[in-house]
Amino acid sequence: MLIVGLMSGTSYDAVDVAAARFRRAGDTLWMEPLGTVSQPFDDALRTEIAAVLPPRPTTIEAVCRLDTRLGQVFARAAATGVELAGGAADLVVSPGQTVFHWIADGRAMGTLQLGAPAWVAARTGLAVLSDLRGADIAAGGQGAPLVPAFDALLLAPDPDRPAPAGPRAALNLGGIANLTVVAPDRPVIGYDVGPANALIDAATLRYHAAPYDHDGRFAAAGTVDPELLALLLAEPYLSRPAPKSTGKELFHAGYLDDRLAAHGHPVRPDDVIATLTELTARTVAAECDRHGVVEVLAAGGGVRNPVLMRRLRDLGAGHRVLRTTDDWGIPAQAKEAYAFALLGWLSAHGLPGALPSVTGAGATAVLGSWTPGPPPGRPVRPGPPPRRLRIGA
Repeated sequence: MLIVGLMSGTSYDAVDVAAARFRRAGDTLWMEPLGTVSQPFDDALRTEIAAVLPPRPTTIEAVCRLDTRLGQVFARAAATGVELAGGAADLVVSPGQTVFHWIADGRAMGTLQLGAPAWVAARTGLAVLSDLRGADIAAGGQGAPLVPAFDALLLAPDPDRPAPAGPRAALNLGGIANLTVVAPDRPVIGYDVGPANALIDAATLRYHAAPYDHDGRFAAAGTVDPELLALLLAEPYLSRPAPKSTGKELFHAGYLDDRLAAHGHPVRPDDVIATLTELTARTVAAECDRHGVVEVLAAGGGVRNPVLMRRLRDLGAGHRVLRTTDDWGIPAQAKEAYAFALLGWLSAHGLPGALPSVTGAGATAVLGSWTPGPPPGRPVRPGPPPRRLRIGA
Protein backbone atom coordinates (compact mmCIF):
# COMPACT_ATOMS: atom_id res chain seq x y z
CA MET A 1 0.00 0.00 0.00
CA LEU A 2 1.37 3.43 -1.00
CA ILE A 3 0.58 6.17 1.51
CA VAL A 4 1.37 9.89 1.65
CA GLY A 5 1.71 11.30 5.15
CA LEU A 6 1.55 15.01 5.99
CA MET A 7 2.53 16.76 9.19
CA SER A 8 2.48 20.34 10.45
CA GLY A 9 3.54 20.62 14.07
CA THR A 10 3.34 23.15 16.87
CA SER A 11 6.12 25.22 15.30
CA TYR A 12 3.76 25.83 12.31
CA ASP A 13 6.66 26.65 10.00
CA ALA A 14 6.10 24.09 7.23
CA VAL A 15 4.21 21.02 6.16
CA ASP A 16 6.40 17.93 6.04
CA VAL A 17 5.52 15.38 3.36
CA ALA A 18 6.55 11.73 3.28
CA ALA A 19 5.65 8.94 0.89
CA ALA A 20 6.06 5.30 1.84
CA ARG A 21 5.23 1.82 0.63
CA PHE A 22 4.01 -0.61 3.27
CA ARG A 23 3.96 -4.37 2.99
CA ARG A 24 3.35 -6.99 5.60
CA ALA A 25 5.37 -10.18 6.11
CA GLY A 26 3.93 -12.22 8.95
CA ASP A 27 4.02 -10.16 12.12
CA THR A 28 6.47 -7.64 10.64
CA LEU A 29 5.41 -4.53 8.79
CA TRP A 30 7.94 -3.24 6.29
CA MET A 31 8.02 0.45 5.41
CA GLU A 32 9.97 1.55 2.36
CA PRO A 33 10.60 5.32 2.48
CA LEU A 34 10.04 6.77 -0.99
CA GLY A 35 11.00 10.36 -0.33
CA THR A 36 10.31 13.43 1.74
CA VAL A 37 9.98 17.13 1.20
CA SER A 38 9.27 20.08 3.47
CA GLN A 39 7.15 22.91 2.10
CA PRO A 40 7.64 26.06 4.19
CA PHE A 41 4.65 28.21 5.11
CA ASP A 42 4.89 31.75 3.85
CA ASP A 43 5.01 34.61 6.34
CA ALA A 44 1.37 35.53 5.75
CA LEU A 45 0.18 32.03 6.59
CA ARG A 46 2.34 31.87 9.70
CA THR A 47 0.82 35.17 10.79
CA GLU A 48 -2.70 33.84 10.19
CA ILE A 49 -1.98 30.74 12.27
CA ALA A 50 -0.41 32.74 15.07
CA ALA A 51 -3.46 35.03 15.12
CA VAL A 52 -5.82 32.19 16.15
CA LEU A 53 -3.54 30.52 18.70
CA PRO A 54 -3.98 31.00 22.45
CA PRO A 55 -3.93 33.32 24.24
CA ARG A 56 -5.04 35.56 21.36
CA PRO A 57 -8.76 36.10 20.79
CA THR A 58 -10.12 35.16 17.39
CA THR A 59 -13.34 34.91 15.40
CA ILE A 60 -15.19 32.11 13.66
CA GLU A 61 -14.60 33.95 10.39
CA ALA A 62 -10.83 33.85 10.92
CA VAL A 63 -10.98 30.15 11.79
CA CYS A 64 -13.06 29.37 8.70
CA ARG A 65 -10.74 31.29 6.39
CA LEU A 66 -7.68 29.60 7.90
CA ASP A 67 -9.28 26.15 7.64
CA THR A 68 -9.74 26.68 3.91
CA ARG A 69 -6.32 28.22 3.38
CA LEU A 70 -4.60 25.35 5.17
CA GLY A 71 -6.67 22.80 3.26
CA GLN A 72 -5.39 24.29 0.02
CA VAL A 73 -1.79 24.29 1.28
CA PHE A 74 -2.06 20.67 2.42
CA ALA A 75 -3.60 19.79 -0.96
CA ARG A 76 -0.54 21.11 -2.79
CA ALA A 77 1.72 19.27 -0.37
CA ALA A 78 -0.23 16.04 -0.87
CA ALA A 79 0.10 16.34 -4.64
CA THR A 80 3.85 16.60 -4.18
CA GLY A 81 3.71 13.50 -2.01
CA VAL A 82 1.91 11.59 -4.75
CA GLU A 83 4.73 12.54 -7.11
CA LEU A 84 7.23 11.18 -4.57
CA ALA A 85 5.25 7.94 -4.61
CA GLY A 86 5.76 7.65 -8.35
CA GLY A 87 2.56 9.34 -9.43
CA ALA A 88 0.18 6.93 -7.71
CA ALA A 89 -0.87 6.38 -4.11
CA ASP A 90 -3.66 4.66 -2.22
CA LEU A 91 -4.46 7.34 0.36
CA VAL A 92 -3.31 10.53 2.04
CA VAL A 93 -3.09 11.12 5.77
CA SER A 94 -3.61 14.81 6.54
CA PRO A 95 -3.88 15.36 10.32
CA GLY A 96 -4.14 19.13 9.95
CA GLN A 97 -2.72 22.00 11.96
CA THR A 98 -3.54 21.89 15.67
CA VAL A 99 -4.82 25.26 16.84
CA PHE A 100 -6.31 24.21 20.18
CA HIS A 101 -5.98 21.19 22.45
CA TRP A 102 -8.51 21.50 25.28
CA ILE A 103 -7.18 20.15 28.59
CA ALA A 104 -9.19 20.58 31.80
CA ASP A 105 -7.90 19.23 35.12
CA GLY A 106 -5.42 17.05 33.29
CA ARG A 107 -8.06 15.49 31.01
CA ALA A 108 -8.41 16.08 27.29
CA MET A 109 -11.90 17.35 26.53
CA GLY A 110 -11.50 18.22 22.86
CA THR A 111 -9.07 19.15 20.14
CA LEU A 112 -9.18 21.20 16.95
CA GLN A 113 -7.09 20.75 13.83
CA LEU A 114 -7.59 22.94 10.76
CA GLY A 115 -6.98 22.10 7.11
CA ALA A 116 -10.18 21.13 5.31
CA PRO A 117 -9.47 17.60 3.94
CA ALA A 118 -11.94 18.02 1.05
CA TRP A 119 -9.34 20.19 -0.70
CA VAL A 120 -6.78 17.39 -0.38
CA ALA A 121 -9.22 14.81 -1.76
CA ALA A 122 -10.21 17.09 -4.63
CA ARG A 123 -6.59 17.80 -5.59
CA THR A 124 -5.34 14.21 -5.42
CA GLY A 125 -8.49 12.18 -6.16
CA LEU A 126 -7.58 9.98 -3.18
CA ALA A 127 -9.27 9.08 0.08
CA VAL A 128 -7.98 11.30 2.89
CA LEU A 129 -7.69 10.35 6.54
CA SER A 130 -7.98 13.33 8.91
CA ASP A 131 -9.18 14.12 12.46
CA LEU A 132 -6.93 11.46 13.94
CA ARG A 133 -7.16 12.59 17.56
CA GLY A 134 -10.89 12.72 18.14
CA ALA A 135 -11.59 8.98 18.45
CA ASP A 136 -9.03 8.56 21.22
CA ILE A 137 -10.40 11.55 23.14
CA ALA A 138 -13.91 10.12 22.82
CA ALA A 139 -12.54 6.91 24.38
CA GLY A 140 -11.24 8.90 27.36
CA GLY A 141 -7.69 9.43 26.12
CA GLN A 142 -5.52 12.49 25.62
CA GLY A 143 -5.65 12.26 21.82
CA ALA A 144 -1.90 12.82 21.93
CA PRO A 145 0.78 11.89 21.41
CA LEU A 146 -0.06 9.52 18.57
CA VAL A 147 3.44 8.91 17.24
CA PRO A 148 4.19 6.31 19.99
CA ALA A 149 2.29 3.74 17.89
CA PHE A 150 5.04 4.15 15.28
CA ASP A 151 7.79 4.22 17.93
CA ALA A 152 6.54 1.07 19.64
CA LEU A 153 6.69 -0.92 16.40
CA LEU A 154 10.04 0.56 15.39
CA LEU A 155 11.68 -0.20 18.75
CA ALA A 156 9.96 -3.56 19.25
CA PRO A 157 12.20 -6.56 19.97
CA ASP A 158 13.52 -8.08 16.78
CA PRO A 159 15.53 -11.30 16.67
CA ASP A 160 17.44 -9.99 13.64
CA ARG A 161 18.47 -6.72 15.28
CA PRO A 162 20.44 -6.77 18.56
CA ALA A 163 19.19 -4.24 21.09
CA PRO A 164 20.80 -2.78 24.21
CA ALA A 165 19.85 -4.31 27.54
CA GLY A 166 17.45 -1.78 28.95
CA PRO A 167 14.62 0.56 28.07
CA ARG A 168 14.87 2.52 24.84
CA ALA A 169 13.11 5.75 23.98
CA ALA A 170 12.04 7.67 20.92
CA LEU A 171 12.21 11.43 21.34
CA ASN A 172 10.58 14.04 19.16
CA LEU A 173 11.86 17.58 19.55
CA GLY A 174 9.21 19.70 17.85
CA GLY A 175 7.45 22.61 19.48
CA ILE A 176 6.74 20.17 22.30
CA ALA A 177 9.04 17.35 23.43
CA ASN A 178 7.36 13.93 23.16
CA LEU A 179 8.92 10.83 24.67
CA THR A 180 8.04 7.18 24.00
CA VAL A 181 9.60 4.55 26.27
CA VAL A 182 9.74 0.91 25.16
CA ALA A 183 10.97 -1.60 27.75
CA PRO A 184 10.85 -5.39 27.89
CA ASP A 185 7.79 -6.79 29.66
CA ARG A 186 6.29 -3.35 30.30
CA PRO A 187 3.49 -1.48 28.57
CA VAL A 188 4.65 1.20 26.17
CA ILE A 189 4.40 4.67 27.67
CA GLY A 190 4.55 7.98 25.90
CA TYR A 191 3.64 11.55 26.71
CA ASP A 192 4.40 15.21 26.15
CA VAL A 193 7.34 15.99 28.42
CA GLY A 194 7.15 19.78 28.08
CA PRO A 195 8.40 22.47 25.73
CA ALA A 196 11.08 21.59 23.20
CA ASN A 197 11.26 24.49 20.75
CA ALA A 198 8.01 26.32 21.59
CA LEU A 199 9.48 28.77 24.10
CA ILE A 200 12.86 28.98 22.34
CA ASP A 201 11.09 29.97 19.12
CA ALA A 202 8.98 32.55 20.96
CA ALA A 203 12.13 34.12 22.38
CA THR A 204 14.11 34.14 19.12
CA LEU A 205 11.17 35.72 17.33
CA ARG A 206 10.87 38.42 19.96
CA TYR A 207 14.53 39.24 20.42
CA HIS A 208 15.97 38.54 16.97
CA ALA A 209 12.96 38.51 14.62
CA ALA A 210 14.00 34.96 13.71
CA PRO A 211 11.52 32.04 13.62
CA TYR A 212 13.96 29.71 15.40
CA ASP A 213 17.50 29.53 16.78
CA HIS A 214 19.36 28.51 13.62
CA ASP A 215 22.29 26.22 14.54
CA GLY A 216 21.78 27.20 18.19
CA ARG A 217 23.83 30.34 17.70
CA PHE A 218 21.79 32.49 20.09
CA ALA A 219 21.88 29.87 22.83
CA ALA A 220 25.62 29.47 22.28
CA ALA A 221 26.08 33.21 22.74
CA GLY A 222 24.20 33.22 26.03
CA THR A 223 24.63 31.94 29.56
CA VAL A 224 22.08 29.97 31.56
CA ASP A 225 20.41 32.02 34.30
CA PRO A 226 20.10 29.58 37.26
CA GLU A 227 17.28 31.45 38.99
CA LEU A 228 15.19 31.74 35.83
CA LEU A 229 15.85 28.06 35.07
CA ALA A 230 14.68 27.06 38.55
CA LEU A 231 11.52 29.09 38.07
CA LEU A 232 10.82 27.40 34.73
CA LEU A 233 11.51 23.93 36.15
CA ALA A 234 8.89 24.57 38.85
CA GLU A 235 6.12 24.49 36.21
CA PRO A 236 3.45 22.09 37.61
CA TYR A 237 2.90 20.39 34.25
CA LEU A 238 6.44 19.02 34.26
CA SER A 239 5.86 16.95 37.41
CA ARG A 240 2.35 15.81 36.51
CA PRO A 241 2.16 12.04 35.95
CA ALA A 242 1.41 10.56 32.54
CA PRO A 243 -0.77 10.21 30.57
CA LYS A 244 -0.56 13.87 29.74
CA SER A 245 -0.41 16.14 26.73
CA THR A 246 0.17 19.84 26.20
CA GLY A 247 0.85 22.44 23.53
CA LYS A 248 0.94 26.15 22.91
CA GLU A 249 -2.22 26.50 24.97
CA LEU A 250 0.27 26.49 27.87
CA PHE A 251 3.75 27.13 26.48
CA HIS A 252 3.40 30.34 24.48
CA ALA A 253 4.94 33.82 24.43
CA GLY A 254 2.60 35.05 27.16
CA TYR A 255 3.74 32.20 29.39
CA LEU A 256 7.33 33.33 28.89
CA ASP A 257 6.34 36.92 29.75
CA ASP A 258 4.80 35.76 33.01
CA ARG A 259 7.90 33.81 34.03
CA LEU A 260 10.24 36.67 33.18
CA ALA A 261 8.05 39.04 35.21
CA ALA A 262 8.06 36.62 38.15
CA HIS A 263 11.85 36.40 37.87
CA GLY A 264 11.96 40.13 38.48
CA HIS A 265 15.46 40.77 37.12
CA PRO A 266 16.59 41.84 33.67
CA VAL A 267 17.95 38.97 31.59
CA ARG A 268 19.95 39.39 28.40
CA PRO A 269 18.06 38.09 25.34
CA ASP A 270 20.59 35.38 24.51
CA ASP A 271 20.71 34.36 28.18
CA VAL A 272 16.94 33.83 28.00
CA ILE A 273 17.39 31.62 24.93
CA ALA A 274 20.26 29.69 26.54
CA THR A 275 18.13 29.13 29.64
CA LEU A 276 15.15 27.91 27.60
CA THR A 277 17.41 25.53 25.69
CA GLU A 278 18.72 24.18 28.98
CA LEU A 279 15.14 23.80 30.20
CA THR A 280 14.37 21.48 27.28
CA ALA A 281 17.52 19.44 27.82
CA ARG A 282 17.00 19.12 31.58
CA THR A 283 13.35 18.08 31.38
CA VAL A 284 13.99 15.47 28.69
CA ALA A 285 17.05 14.09 30.47
CA ALA A 286 15.19 13.88 33.78
CA GLU A 287 12.41 11.81 32.21
CA CYS A 288 14.92 9.51 30.50
CA ASP A 289 16.70 9.03 33.83
CA ARG A 290 13.40 8.30 35.58
CA HIS A 291 12.68 5.45 33.18
CA GLY A 292 16.26 4.14 33.09
CA VAL A 293 16.55 4.74 29.35
CA VAL A 294 19.82 3.51 27.85
CA GLU A 295 19.31 4.58 24.23
CA VAL A 296 17.40 7.51 22.70
CA LEU A 297 16.38 7.80 19.06
CA ALA A 298 15.72 11.49 18.40
CA ALA A 299 13.88 13.30 15.62
CA GLY A 300 12.24 16.65 14.96
CA GLY A 301 13.48 20.16 14.35
CA GLY A 302 15.40 20.22 17.63
CA VAL A 303 18.01 17.76 16.33
CA ARG A 304 19.30 20.62 14.17
CA ASN A 305 20.17 22.61 17.30
CA PRO A 306 23.72 21.55 18.21
CA VAL A 307 23.58 23.26 21.61
CA LEU A 308 20.47 21.31 22.60
CA MET A 309 21.84 18.02 21.28
CA ARG A 310 25.19 18.55 23.03
CA ARG A 311 23.45 19.17 26.34
CA LEU A 312 21.32 16.05 25.91
CA ARG A 313 24.47 14.02 25.26
CA ASP A 314 26.26 15.59 28.24
CA LEU A 315 23.36 14.86 30.58
CA GLY A 316 23.28 11.23 29.47
CA ALA A 317 27.03 10.68 29.28
CA GLY A 318 28.14 7.30 30.54
CA HIS A 319 24.69 5.75 30.80
CA ARG A 320 22.69 6.70 27.72
CA VAL A 321 23.37 6.81 23.97
CA LEU A 322 21.74 9.50 21.84
CA ARG A 323 21.13 8.80 18.16
CA THR A 324 18.84 10.23 15.50
CA THR A 325 16.35 8.41 13.32
CA ASP A 326 18.62 9.14 10.34
CA ASP A 327 20.74 6.24 11.62
CA TRP A 328 17.73 3.96 11.01
CA GLY A 329 16.90 5.25 7.54
CA ILE A 330 14.22 7.72 8.61
CA PRO A 331 14.99 11.43 8.02
CA ALA A 332 14.74 13.13 11.40
CA GLN A 333 12.83 16.07 9.96
CA ALA A 334 10.16 13.82 8.43
CA LYS A 335 9.71 11.14 11.08
CA GLU A 336 6.28 12.38 12.16
CA ALA A 337 5.05 12.50 8.56
CA TYR A 338 6.12 8.86 8.19
CA ALA A 339 4.45 8.07 11.51
CA PHE A 340 1.15 9.48 10.28
CA ALA A 341 1.50 7.45 7.09
CA LEU A 342 1.76 4.38 9.32
CA LEU A 343 -1.34 5.45 11.25
CA GLY A 344 -3.10 5.63 7.89
CA TRP A 345 -2.08 2.05 7.15
CA LEU A 346 -3.46 0.92 10.51
CA SER A 347 -6.78 2.72 10.03
CA ALA A 348 -7.12 1.44 6.47
CA HIS A 349 -6.81 -2.09 7.87
CA GLY A 350 -9.29 -1.48 10.68
CA LEU A 351 -6.56 -1.53 13.34
CA PRO A 352 -6.29 0.89 16.28
CA GLY A 353 -3.60 3.55 16.10
CA ALA A 354 -3.55 5.02 19.59
CA LEU A 355 -2.10 3.11 22.53
CA PRO A 356 -4.25 3.26 25.70
CA SER A 357 -1.11 2.82 27.82
CA VAL A 358 0.09 6.10 26.26
CA THR A 359 -3.05 8.21 26.00
CA GLY A 360 -4.98 6.84 28.97
CA ALA A 361 -8.00 5.88 26.84
CA GLY A 362 -10.39 3.30 28.23
CA ALA A 363 -10.32 1.35 24.97
CA THR A 364 -8.44 1.16 21.71
CA ALA A 365 -9.81 3.11 18.78
CA VAL A 366 -9.41 3.08 15.02
CA LEU A 367 -8.34 6.63 14.26
CA GLY A 368 -9.57 9.25 11.87
CA SER A 369 -12.36 10.30 9.55
CA TRP A 370 -12.34 9.50 5.83
CA THR A 371 -12.90 11.97 3.02
CA PRO A 372 -14.60 11.14 0.73
CA GLY A 373 -14.77 7.61 2.17
CA PRO A 374 -12.78 4.53 3.22
CA PRO A 375 -10.14 3.38 0.77
CA PRO A 376 -11.16 0.60 -1.62
CA GLY A 377 -10.61 -2.89 -0.32
CA ARG A 378 -10.67 -2.05 3.37
CA PRO A 379 -11.16 -5.42 5.07
CA VAL A 380 -14.33 -5.98 7.04
CA ARG A 381 -12.45 -8.02 9.62
CA PRO A 382 -9.00 -6.71 10.47
CA GLY A 383 -6.15 -9.13 10.84
CA PRO A 384 -3.89 -9.19 13.89
CA PRO A 385 -1.76 -6.08 14.38
CA PRO A 386 1.90 -6.24 13.36
CA ARG A 387 4.42 -6.69 16.15
CA ARG A 388 7.30 -4.69 14.73
CA LEU A 389 8.25 -2.19 12.01
CA ARG A 390 11.27 -2.55 9.79
CA ILE A 391 12.62 -0.03 7.30
CA GLY A 392 13.54 -1.20 3.81
CA ALA A 393 12.27 -2.15 0.40
